[in-house]
Amino acid sequence: MSTQHPDNASLPSWIEGEVIQGDAEIYEAYFAYSILGCQEVMWDSEGKDVDTHVTRKLLSSYEGFFKDNALGEDVFLTYRIPNPRIEVTEKKILVESLENIPVAHDIASTFYKRDTSPIFEVILPFTTSGEELLWLLNYYKKAIVGVEDIELHGTTKVADWIGSFKPKKIEVIPLIEDMESILKIDAIVKPYLQTIKPKHMRVFIARSDPALNYGLVCAVILCKLAFSQLKRLETETDTALYPVLGVGTMPFRGHLTPDNLKPFLDEYKGLCTATIQSALKYDFTTQEVKKTVETLNKELPRGESNVITSHEEKALRNILIKFMKKYQKVVEKIAPLINSVASFVPQRRARKLHIGLFGYSRNVGKAFLPRAIPFAGALYTLGIPPEYIGFDAVQKLTDEEWDVLQTHYVNLKHDIQKVAGYLSWQNLNMLKEMHVQVAKKVGIESQKLRLAILEMTKGLEVIEENLGVKLGPKNLTQRKYENITNNFLISFMEEDKKTAQFSLQEAAKIRKCLG
Repeated sequence: MSTQHPDNASLPSWIEGEVIQGDAEIYEAYFAYSILGCQEVMWDSEGKDVDTHVTRKLLSSYEGFFKDNALGEDVFLTYRIPNPRIEVTEKKILVESLENIPVAHDIASTFYKRDTSPIFEVILPFTTSGEELLWLLNYYKKAIVGVEDIELHGTTKVADWIGSFKPKKIEVIPLIEDMESILKIDAIVKPYLQTIKPKHMRVFIARSDPALNYGLVCAVILCKLAFSQLKRLETETDTALYPVLGVGTMPFRGHLTPDNLKPFLDEYKGLCTATIQSALKYDFTTQEVKKTVETLNKELPRGESNVITSHEEKALRNILIKFMKKYQKVVEKIAPLINSVASFVPQRRARKLHIGLFGYSRNVGKAFLPRAIPFAGALYTLGIPPEYIGFDAVQKLTDEEWDVLQTHYVNLKHDIQKVAGYLSWQNLNMLKEMHVQVAKKVGIESQKLRLAILEMTKGLEVIEENLGVKLGPKNLTQRKYENITNNFLISFMEEDKKTAQFSLQEAAKIRKCLG
């Protein structure tokens, strides 16, 4: 599933400027289908502007391709709509998106000269209850399709004037993003299955926001617990459940890259759909991406999800709490620094203002943070990979918990090793030495910053001791990377914004992603 996540450091050759928007996103969808081989494109109106005339523009602009590859049958377009509970100001964009589905049906039916619905699935972000899914389904049924029976005057109905509304029903894909909801994913999905009784259902599990909110280890554990619950529910209800996972390229956000395919597939057994985000599409060669997509299309769904025993689930939940507390404790202290650096991360999409779930967490006070991509990008640029924050929680684990963690997080050491060369001891020492000046610049208590740096350093020592991973640059490219991030920090402190932003982007190009 190709998505519009703005995590690319490099720009595709076919856009003007630095932001992919408007008709460029139309071409991008065609590019994902025809060149990269993606089977699905997410059309995303959650937190960003999107062209509602996408079906007409695709079919009219690339007629030959879509004559041979029917939209809605051979390749798929899936809407992600705003959740009205979250998008308070623009909640009615949901209405606009749903109203466009019957329009797309009419356009495609004319194009293919037969009755066909190119869009029939909708992703609902921030799903926290089964009721929300039923609200969405019934809103479409009653407020979109149902209007055709409204009498306009005399015996004339809407359907007589405008025509019928198809498809008559849609399929809802819950996107589940916060810890509480992921831990009860079966309770969210089950009422929908019992009420609607579908033959199958796709369930989308977030990977970036849980990492942002709770840290790397928690994000992976939550995925494993979700996969396990869905596997149990599949057996219980005799309904095929197809997990979708939203992953980026760095370990913090999922670690899907051309050179990490096998470990990725081994980590997430039972996965049916993986996202191909912008960094993967544009920071690697087209040939590498095509091969990656081809492998995913061939390999997914991959194996069976592991059903976790109740004893192991209890241990994993204990691990969650320990890692989350350590992670959030540090992040809350350095939130103003993260926000200051994140402001240098360039926009790659026409996104609206948005804060992550961390900002709503009751456990961390009022620490407002940017979205996961600029959050991670800020920390990488500081020379502090977010994968490492809170890792000293390992010292709080029992021997049994440590064994269970390594059993279920298959690539733990591999993921930690992957970003070892991006750790800058120079920057950490500079932050430690200049903590008073840095704190003053970003609006934070200097003592808080000093303690956070000490806690992060302790976590790094734990990684080296427990996993045997040597942190810091090891080759010339990584040394060059450290010099660039060091230059960023110096320029940041000197308020040389132009050099700071240039350094940030140069480091991102070496990493092959913004965050």
